Amino acid sequence: KIEQQPNMRVMLTRDADFFVPLGVRVQKARKVQADLFVSIHADAFVTPTARGSSVFALSEKGASSTAARWLANKENSADDIGGINIRSHDRQLASVLLDLSTTAQINDSMKLGSAVLSEIGGINKLHKGAVEQAGFAVLKAPDIPSILIETAFISNPEEEARLTDNAYQDQMADAVLKGIKKYFAHNPPLARNRLT
Repeated sequence: KIEQQPNMRVMLTRDADFFVPLGVRVQKARKVQADLFVSIHADAFVTPTARGSSVFALSEKGASSTAARWLANKENSADDIGGINIRSHDRQLASVLLDLSTTAQINDSMKLGSAVLSEIGGINKLHKGAVEQAGFAVLKAPDIPSILIETAFISNPEEEARLTDNAYQDQMADAVLKGIKKYFAHNPPLARNRLT
């Protein structure tokens, strides 16, 4: 859907079911000088009653809720599951996060997240009514507004059925696109040299 828009293009961090380390996902976005980074997930929880869509942005100061912290810790462990240990990079990430651009990145990410959240709220019940924040490793590009979207809970049988429904997937994709376009309408990307 994004590729069909004028002046927009997409670079996927992967296009099949294989593991890409969290840091490499960020590196790929930076390499192509991405204007946005959007990570799309299906949420899961220990009880089947948890439901709703969510949008997350990076936080330097800790998670906005216990659930946000739990989810960030779970997502950040993906590298360990995939055979990569990112702990050796913590000092480098910490120094990057001290860069002044991180504050601007978080502010822009919150604006992007709010625009997307308002659109997906028309498609599914929202798990939380505001953009949440946590220390997701995959959102730590200091110069790219970045959000993580939880489309629905795969651990909830009703929402799992929606996630496998083509019409729901199409509606969710439309909502994400509308949110991105709304963000760009108020926050146009900076002109810069593009890699070809």
